[in-house]
Amino acid sequence: MNSSIFGRFAEDAVNFLFSHFRGGFDAFSAALGAVIKLLEDGLGAVPFIAMLAILMALALWRKGVGFAVFVGAALYVINYMGLWTQTVSTLALVVAATFFSLVIGVPLGIWGARNRRVEVVLRSLLDFMQTMPAFVYLIPAVILFGLGRVPAVIATIVFAMPPVVRLTTLGIRQVREELLEAGRSFGSTDAQLLWKIQLPNALPSIMAGVNQTIMMALSMVVVASMIGAGGLGEYVLSGIQRLDIGIGFEGGLGVVLLAIILDRLTESFGVKAKKKKKVISTPAKPAAAQANAQT
Repeated sequence: MNSSIFGRFAEDAVNFLFSHFRGGFDAFSAALGAVIKLLEDGLGAVPFIAMLAILMALALWRKGVGFAVFVGAALYVINYMGLWTQTVSTLALVVAATFFSLVIGVPLGIWGARNRRVEVVLRSLLDFMQTMPAFVYLIPAVILFGLGRVPAVIATIVFAMPPVVRLTTLGIRQVREELLEAGRSFGSTDAQLLWKIQLPNALPSIMAGVNQTIMMALSMVVVASMIGAGGLGEYVLSGIQRLDIGIGFEGGLGVVLLAIILDRLTESFGVKAKKKKKVISTPAKPAAAQANAQT
């Protein structure tokens, strides 16, 4: 089957990058691979009991006794199924992909919120990233970076980054104008308005973006396992290839339990930020009115 002009253009672009920048891609792949391995080795070095205690304490602090008990039971089930090593590997990949998604996505969201033209370009690009099938990302990633965790993380970043960009832009745009006017009346610079007013008030929306980014990164686990990402996705993929219902169910259950834990924990930070925002923003109206009266 012959590809159209669009397919040939994409193929030529990837081949051009591979031919002229192969050394740069190899260096980047080695650096990113070292970061992923360091993160995986660091998480793997923590004994199961210690990790269990840490996550249960975090769950108790953020959500209460009931969720702490659930986290303990979920981790015990994962360890009982013999999937703790795979879970740690998956967690390392998700953390790495989420971290780089935030490092790239939050500044892009801020830029889009402060510049209408940039937002229009970003919106089109994010639509493309979200609607393109995830399998398509794997093809150029494998060509440019080979098999393994590095192309899996890169493909996951492309797939999981749009929510945090969109929700960062949305959160900053929804900051009340009277808060910004109050800040300007006291001589705040644009940078001070961003760091002291816009970002704190947009934090609930940004945390919702972080939550969605983590969930989308986890949804790429099985897809990324096809190019050597390992972890729970490889366990599920093994069940599919062997038509083994038991292996597939156990791997899927591990992904579900990990997703619930990460979802509830990140959600709790967003809820707390939203409550704090309400407390802070309540007295803002009189302050803004007073500032306007003085001017």
